Amino acid sequence: MIGPFDLLFAFFLDLAIGDPKWLPHPVRIIGRGISRMENFLRRTISEAAEKTAGIFLVISIVIPAAIAAFLLQEMILWCTADLFILAGMIVLVYLVSSTLAHRELRDSAQLVIESVKDGALEASRRKLSMIVGRDTKNLSQEGVLRATIETLAENLSDGIVAPIFYLVIGGLPLAVAYKAINTLDSMVGYKNERYLRFGWASARLDDIANYIPARITGALIVTSAFLYWVIKDSYNSLRITRLAWQTMLRDGRNHSSPNSGIPEAAMAGALGVRLGGPSTYEGIIVEKPYIGDSMSEDYLAASERAVAMVSLTSLLAVSAAAVILSVRSIL
Repeated sequence: MIGPFDLLFAFFLDLAIGDPKWLPHPVRIIGRGISRMENFLRRTISEAAEKTAGIFLVISIVIPAAIAAFLLQEMILWCTADLFILAGMIVLVYLVSSTLAHRELRDSAQLVIESVKDGALEASRRKLSMIVGRDTKNLSQEGVLRATIETLAENLSDGIVAPIFYLVIGGLPLAVAYKAINTLDSMVGYKNERYLRFGWASARLDDIANYIPARITGALIVTSAFLYWVIKDSYNSLRITRLAWQTMLRDGRNHSSPNSGIPEAAMAGALGVRLGGPSTYEGIIVEKPYIGDSMSEDYLAASERAVAMVSLTSLLAVSAAAVILSVRSIL
């Protein structure tokens, strides 16, 4: 099983190097496997069997990924020679860090924000298009920043809290299985004509896998809001914390996803901004309910605070997980 120091080292390794393209990365390997399996299945099945093929896709990706991670973890733990123990622990820490995406999330959002600050709206739209699924070419500056805050909140759950949650429960194998599920959803879990049936199983399994982590993320964002604002504005910190909690409870269901709205609503309340609303996907306007109340029009300052709160929430999540792992190792 993963120990507290393994997790802490992995978290700080992710902070230091992120996702370097020159290193083999489990998610990229999983992604290539999904693409090849999808191509194979689409060549061999009829349109009527797409939902069944989608279920087979999930099984053929998630179970082998978990088994491979389990075997690799066991091989590392079985090492007895000092040199192999050291090398094995380095590999294990890297694999754990590869399930986390704090550095990548923070940096990608920061690139969008910096472009807005430089007055390069077109560049900010282009950079935003790399991290969101909606159309970005016609977004206003406020729309760009609102979408950035939304993806920060949503991916805080998917990319950081959820992997940590599954690392604590089932070690590296379960965390890798979660990453496989999440990658499947990001690649085939769309509600369009091509993937509505084929990606049904991936989307539903992702909803189930993220149900508890999303709610933990919302609670952690509320906690982070208190810690952040008690330093910035101690007089109003309790009021803002209460607003974040109330907004999460009130607006957490104002989203097509059963999970994404929870952290988004908590973040909206903590920042005093309104998120959600109509968005365009592949040229089609999708009417979505609003999340939060517009108490501030300064979305640039709010987006920078959102980046800071993502970092603070990530630190809270990994600290809490390390404490749980430490207690479990003693008992």
